Amino acid sequence: MAFSVSMDKKETVKSEPNVVPLCDVLLVLLIIFMVVTPLVQKGVDVQLPTALNTTTMPDDPEVILSIKADGTLYLKEQRVILDGLAPALEEAFISAKERKLYLRADQNLPFEKVVDVINKVREAGIEMVGIITEKKATEET
Repeated sequence: MAFSVSMDKKETVKSEPNVVPLCDVLLVLLIIFMVVTPLVQKGVDVQLPTALNTTTMPDDPEVILSIKADGTLYLKEQRVILDGLAPALEEAFISAKERKLYLRADQNLPFEKVVDVINKVREAGIEMVGIITEKKATEET
């Protein structure tokens, strides 16, 4: 609140809020969100391989299986072992709308381990497996 002083000694109250501090706080929050938002990553930290011909993936896939470079498996960000993958998949697909699994495998992972995981997934009755990759910028020659 502010007071107005005039010569005729009538004091009036101005009911104008001071919005300058509010604008400063909002700008600082905006800058913080702009810096932090690209750093937020969903899921397990995996360095994905690149591919030239890719299709768009759903924004929020229901079941994601991640394989790190050391071979550890994560189903919906929960660590699982290869022998216990089939029961974990059955449990994960109880609430899923469609029986489609998305696979995020590290690019430094030996292909043999990826094949072993896909075989276990097929044994669990999952026929649709999508492999998540990064889009390659241009074709290398």
